[in-house]
Amino acid sequence: LHAKISDCRMDRLHKLSRSIVNENQVICVESLKVKNMLRNRSLAKSISDAGWGEFVRQVEYKATWADRQVSAIDPWYPSSKRCSACGYVMPEMPLQIRAWTCPECAAEHDRDVNAAVNIKAAGLAVLALGENVSGMELVSESGSR
Repeated sequence: LHAKISDCRMDRLHKLSRSIVNENQVICVESLKVKNMLRNRSLAKSISDAGWGEFVRQVEYKATWADRQVSAIDPWYPSSKRCSACGYVMPEMPLQIRAWTCPECAAEHDRDVNAAVNIKAAGLAVLALGENVSGMELVSESGSR
């Protein structure tokens, strides 16, 4: 029974990663430290069941085979806390907060959708402009912002 469940999960990861690679020329991901995240007892089972690390590994090798680009951004980039409309960064945002309103521009954000928009923008900036994405802002290699 356990082997069947494991095989079903692996099959789903293969199908999803192949679909993403086939449909996109550029794939932007956040380079998460999955092994460190598994130390959190309340999240470990969910994270390992979802297979985040395995999924990214599959996307990377399938993208190489299909001559696609994968852009990984810094895990400390504040993708969830940065307003995708104006760039304001919330000082703190606990995991319980799933939706928030930017105090600067009053834009309403779903935490996950906002993070996806920010990860895409940061990943494309790395590929297109050769910029390093770290911590709090995009800084080009020449030092300009």
